Amino acid sequence: MTSSTTNVVYWGTGRRKTSVARVRLTPGKGEIVINGRPGDHYLNFNPAYISAVKAPLKTLGLSESYDVLVNVYGGGLTGQSDAIKQGAARALCELSLDNRKALKVEGHLSRDPRAKERRKYGLKKARKAPQFSKR
Repeated sequence: MTSSTTNVVYWGTGRRKTSVARVRLTPGKGEIVINGRPGDHYLNFNPAYISAVKAPLKTLGLSESYDVLVNVYGGGLTGQSDAIKQGAARALCELSLDNRKALKVEGHLSRDPRAKERRKYGLKKARKAPQFSKR
């Protein structure tokens, strides 16, 4: 059996806050498709979100070599863009283990553990207390 290089697909899963992104890298021209829509449209043309998604590919100089196809759900655009970034970095590690060191140094492989703190009883939010009345 011979494997064709045109059908090579690399997968990576990224998470941030409540967002989960399943990222698929395929050889291509550098297009980004998120949930069936062009990446720029999905991310509302926000340069911070777009650069976050492209960061792992730029780190390795592969931004014009691979297409990024993403299924993402949960959370908002900030969490989703960071989840896509981590998923793309993990997929690039699957491509070659030599990529891991460069991505690790840039911080693309580590999951950001910050999430919303839970609400406590007797409070309005996680830490906001109701107004105190002396009388």
